[in-house]
Amino acid sequence: MNCIYCNHTKLYLLNNSSYKCSKCKKKFSIKKQKQKELIINCFCENLTVNQTKERLQINYITAKKHYDIIRKTISLYLENNYIQEKVTAYEEYVYIEKSKRNIKQNIFDAHNFLTFEYNNKIYNLLMPSLQRYKEQFLNDGLEDVYFKEFSKFIRYNKISKIKQSQTLIQQFWDYFEYEILKYKGINKENFFYYLKEIEFKFNYTNKEQKQILIDII
Repeated sequence: MNCIYCNHTKLYLLNNSSYKCSKCKKKFSIKKQKQKELIINCFCENLTVNQTKERLQINYITAKKHYDIIRKTISLYLENNYIQEKVTAYEEYVYIEKSKRNIKQNIFDAHNFLTFEYNNKIYNLLMPSLQRYKEQFLNDGLEDVYFKEFSKFIRYNKISKIKQSQTLIQQFWDYFEYEILKYKGINKENFFYYLKEIEFKFNYTNKEQKQILIDII
């Protein structure tokens, strides 16, 4: 067995059944590492936190904590691997839950992001929330005008074309619309992490996802 942090071969077995590396001095538990791998497998298989809890027979808090860590890790990984100078196309996308789309005031709850295509992969940049403008527009009685104009952006609003082909971006949007339905009542502050999760799963195969997450977590 090698150290999971530095790959050193000399380890000390401690009284609590965990190990300590003689080189980097870090401690780790084989049982906890195995649990992490099992949770990663569930995540990559698109299981929810509750489904993972049931499959692995662990408590909800443990499963949720690991899912949160995975999503934050994914976000950093995607940021570090995005190559801006390789962008071949990008478009704006506006997402709002279907149940809210016909109510004018709910347009301020929309999530607006730019989708970029590069190296046959997708990268998303979340734009600032419109919530800060809601009270001003409602007080000025401009919600009808704003709703009419902003509604034009729903689904396929092209703000730029570097190349004619936008199929990969459109495929991602279709995939996003399908996948986001699994998550009900997403907090606005956490939407970014769910967007990045879907981006990650769109860009990489199930096998690639597992290997990336095992390597970096």
